[in-house]
Amino acid sequence: MIEYKTAENSIELQLIIDLQAINLPSNISEEELKQQGFVTVKHDLDLLTRMNSPYGHIIAKDGDKIAGYALVMLKDFADEVPVLFTMFERINLLEYKGEKLGNTQYFVMGQVCVAKEYRSQGVFAGLYQHMKTCMSPHFDYIVTQISSRNTRSKRAHEKVGFETIKTYKDDHDDWEIVLWDWE
Repeated sequence: MIEYKTAENSIELQLIIDLQAINLPSNISEEELKQQGFVTVKHDLDLLTRMNSPYGHIIAKDGDKIAGYALVMLKDFADEVPVLFTMFERINLLEYKGEKLGNTQYFVMGQVCVAKEYRSQGVFAGLYQHMKTCMSPHFDYIVTQISSRNTRSKRAHEKVGFETIKTYKDDHDDWEIVLWDWE
């Protein structure tokens, strides 16, 4: 049975890193990348540990295995992952409901991933629902960006309740910035 909870120790954080590594584009085929989706950023244990406080990452556990995770990334970590710096700049300047997001209470979904054997079983939605339960008392919005090539992720985020608020192209990819409004 799947249990949704916050990551509490270095063993659980290492399980996140292990699942992340399996789903990096460099470790999956082009066909799997298109059909199953992928994660873009590789985190290390130190960064993941620091990101886990004061709000813990959400994990789906099946016994001692991890079925999936959803990482909490506060604005304070904008400079910690160079590839995400531009994303934070863009998000902060975007207007939503007549206000710049940089002036609102939002956080970034640092990454979400479901293990292959748990896909299409509601784990993705379960992670986000548990995250909303834990985080909505403190934040109005959750924001993230998705590669336009990652059609599985785009569909899954839309199904949960995210809406696209900006699309843009950089030197590497086409991106969609998506937001889930909890107000």
